[in-house]
Amino acid sequence: MRLNMKEKSAFAQGCVLLESESSCRGSLRAFTLVELIVVISIITLLMSISVPVFSKVRQNARWIITMNNQREIVASLNAFACNNDNSYPDSTATINFGSRRWSWQAPTMMTAAEVRPGKQNRAMSSYLYDYIDNADVLFCPDAPHKNEFLQQAWEAGEDWNNPLTGFSCDQFSGVYCYYWNYIGYLGNGKPPFRGPRGVYDNGTESTLLVSCYLGYDYYRSPDTFVSCEKFDGAEISPGTEVSSDLWTRGDPDMSMDVNSLNIRLHGGYVDGHVESYSPSETVRMNVAGSTDGSQPYYNGFLGPGLFFIPEKALPQRICR
Repeated sequence: MRLNMKEKSAFAQGCVLLESESSCRGSLRAFTLVELIVVISIITLLMSISVPVFSKVRQNARWIITMNNQREIVASLNAFACNNDNSYPDSTATINFGSRRWSWQAPTMMTAAEVRPGKQNRAMSSYLYDYIDNADVLFCPDAPHKNEFLQQAWEAGEDWNNPLTGFSCDQFSGVYCYYWNYIGYLGNGKPPFRGPRGVYDNGTESTLLVSCYLGYDYYRSPDTFVSCEKFDGAEISPGTEVSSDLWTRGDPDMSMDVNSLNIRLHGGYVDGHVESYSPSETVRMNVAGSTDGSQPYYNGFLGPGLFFIPEKALPQRICR
């Protein structure tokens, strides 16, 4: 079959188009090595920028939760005080050694091993449960893991018995520090630390009600810094049957000054505000070994260690 001139021309153009399309398809099937390297480099760069940003966003979110937790604790205490002559309840951070002898304990204690003579409130939840029914409010979101019995212990209140230990009256410790009606030993000739007894500031007591936990030489992790907030180089200090996990880092001689810790802490005050502070803005406090706070607790076996509290929490007469 012979083609006329027009048909030959159309056939030739079709062949050119098919060849061009085939060539284009071939060029789209694969990247060159240089192009792949460029794409991978761009993706890597974007990941290196976005991962720290996302990490920072998550950290800020945890700090916001911590501040909201502490605001709720302060608001609940103030609500309790409004219904009780503007007074806060007794501290549960005590332990009974007999009918007349008792000692202060770490301010993290939420349920005492046994109520001291003549006092009530073995458990914090015995007076706060009507205001806080979810125990997660008492847990720092930056701490590694919470104790599996936190909610159960909170709901049981005065009647809580740890099913793992078999003790009829077992203590329970949290990851925040609670300072209402608490007495601590400051040393260096300073008067004892005295937590607020009520909503009115009389100038002789602290106005700090709750703070993040930062300490040193706790019996669970001797010769280490310990906190509910994660800091550089920290590892997990596993909790016990009566406590949650914490962050810790060894320093046997305490040669690493606490001021060098890269950590952000928070504290809630009587007037309802919660603010951030750094380790450089803290002072050391020992658990008191006497009822009036004039002597420190012996920090040997099973000792509670040091606690770093915001310096701003001290009355001016103590700071001078």
